[in-house]
Amino acid sequence: MTAPVASTITEDRSWERQAEILDAAHQVLARDGVAALSVGRLAEELGISAAEMHAHHPGRDALLDLIAEDALEDLAAALEQAGGGLWQSARAYRRLALHNPALYRLVTERPLPPERPARELELRAGAALIDDLGPDLARAAWAFAHGMVELELDRRFPAGTDLEAIWAAGVRAFERAGVGEGTNLNRAAAEG
Repeated sequence: MTAPVASTITEDRSWERQAEILDAAHQVLARDGVAALSVGRLAEELGISAAEMHAHHPGRDALLDLIAEDALEDLAAALEQAGGGLWQSARAYRRLALHNPALYRLVTERPLPPERPARELELRAGAALIDDLGPDLARAAWAFAHGMVELELDRRFPAGTDLEAIWAAGVRAFERAGVGEGTNLNRAAAEG
């Protein structure tokens, strides 16, 4: 049985509004940071009433969860498009984080929503790394990448530091460790 036309139109408008809300949220987040992001602020940005905005998002936490889920989708897609390999994944991860630091921090500094989509997206984003390194070494590699990004965002490296060299050294260390751990890297080295 197909949905009535009026119901389909309402659903389409709801999805359009949801896309507009996400777009406005990303703009506020990039421009003004997480602290400025609220349901009221987005209603103002979109020129709609707070009541209409609350119909789409009951509160700030639900809104932040939606944005985090959207960002995880982008991260998973970027890491999948990186083509495999630790170096390509590290570059894609760093590029996304540096492109929008506020969004990166939103995703990494607060708990993910407990619902399945966010957890599944997180697993999807880390799947290639886990396949290459195994779960424990993959988590250590993520901690390295996260720490490097945070230090770079906070400008904690001395002026003139060759960040590419540090990233390369870290990736090489994880590749060597992965080969010794019986992971996909080890199988690839044996086949190569």
